[in-house]
Amino acid sequence: MDATTMTSQNRPFSIKLWPPSQNTRQVLVERMINNLSTESIFTQKYGILNKEDAEDNAKYIEEKAFLTADQHHENEPDGDGGSAVQLYARECSKLLLQVLKGGSIKKDKENHIVSNETFFDISKGKRAFIEAEEVEKLLKPLQEPGNSYSKICFSNRSFGLEAAQVADPILASLKSQLKEVDLSDLVAGRPEAEALKVMNIFSEALEGSVLKSLNLSNNALGEKGVRAFGALLKSQSQLEELYLMNDGISEEAARAICELIPSTEKLKILHFHNNMTGDEGAVAISEVVKRSPLLEDFRCSSTRVGAEGGVALSEALATCTHLKKLDLRDNMFGVEGGIALSKTLSNHAYMTEVYLSYINMENEGAVAIANTLKESAPLLEVLDMAGNDITVEAAPALAACISSMKHLSKLNLSENELKDEGTIQIANALEGHSKLTEVDMSTNLIRRAGARLLAQIVVQKPGFKLHLSIRIDCSTESYFEEEMYGVV
Repeated sequence: MDATTMTSQNRPFSIKLWPPSQNTRQVLVERMINNLSTESIFTQKYGILNKEDAEDNAKYIEEKAFLTADQHHENEPDGDGGSAVQLYARECSKLLLQVLKGGSIKKDKENHIVSNETFFDISKGKRAFIEAEEVEKLLKPLQEPGNSYSKICFSNRSFGLEAAQVADPILASLKSQLKEVDLSDLVAGRPEAEALKVMNIFSEALEGSVLKSLNLSNNALGEKGVRAFGALLKSQSQLEELYLMNDGISEEAARAICELIPSTEKLKILHFHNNMTGDEGAVAISEVVKRSPLLEDFRCSSTRVGAEGGVALSEALATCTHLKKLDLRDNMFGVEGGIALSKTLSNHAYMTEVYLSYINMENEGAVAIANTLKESAPLLEVLDMAGNDITVEAAPALAACISSMKHLSKLNLSENELKDEGTIQIANALEGHSKLTEVDMSTNLIRRAGARLLAQIVVQKPGFKLHLSIRIDCSTESYFEEEMYGVV
């Protein structure tokens, strides 16, 4: 037997067992019809069904067992689906015996099988007001006995007072099973007084639920809105994800959040993007961060935070040694904030994404950050330091940092002043990076030499998507575009 044959015969192969074919499912239904409607030890003991009832019950049993097993496979995939097949068989056997003992499985008047869906979402479609009558219809699935919904999304629909009152008892009846709640963009276009009452209704309806994820973004909360959700926030001590983006989170609102949430010890994701937090608000938010030792993803971008707040946040992040993703874009940290952040990042070995564009850290802050990341972030995949007034003087430190990041896939140093000299250093640092897919060096006063070398290096990357952005800043390079075409 030659080597080729040996390899072919020994090559491992896999068989996909789930889901069963429609033909297999139909064969199972027919067998159950037969078991329910013909003489056997079991039918002699428990009774026999006529053909019509047997068919109805067999179809019901198979579909319910299939839904249960399919949900299991979705939540806990095991490769070939063997465990789902076993569960499918067990459920069919259990329900079949139940029918034999009881004569029939009782279904509701519409012969409806309760769905095993876990996610209920009304956010699709046009963004619009929602009235009480529509709420009754839309939320009907949530009222079905035995439903499995653990995640709800009410985003993109604006609730008035009457609509909220209809939703109130429905949500209250579900709160023991809910784990993820999205109430973002809940009161758009409503008068403040009505909006606050609506928030309060939802808050009290869900008070006492044990949530893992809560999204209250896009509600223009301010301090009043935060306190309107006070009952809900006060009852949450198991949160793993909290989203408060575009919420008008001022200094006072930030303090209210810090005051109301009893514990963030399990928090992994905290997003405060696009708020009016400022320095004092950042100081309050930093208290929440300090109490979140498991934090993995922190976003506080576009929040008007200056040097004082930047230092406070940086110091607070020192306790979050599990941090993987950090987004502080579009703030005013300055050099002082950049240096403070560099000291904090020395303890964060799991960082994969760092977004520090437009925080005014200049050369001194950029060099401090680069030196720290070079030593402490070997797994970094995304580095964004655009718009920081970084010049060629910082290029050696940046190049050394980038050279050490073998997992780097995206680099953004646009809108700085690195010029050709700095760009050439950065380009050479990227030479051994096989995972690189995107580079943005636009608006850096780059001319032909820097741009050409950068293009030559990145085009050799096997996974590069040609997302290379370079803007030539000298009119004398008029033939560059034609020559670049030949390179890429």
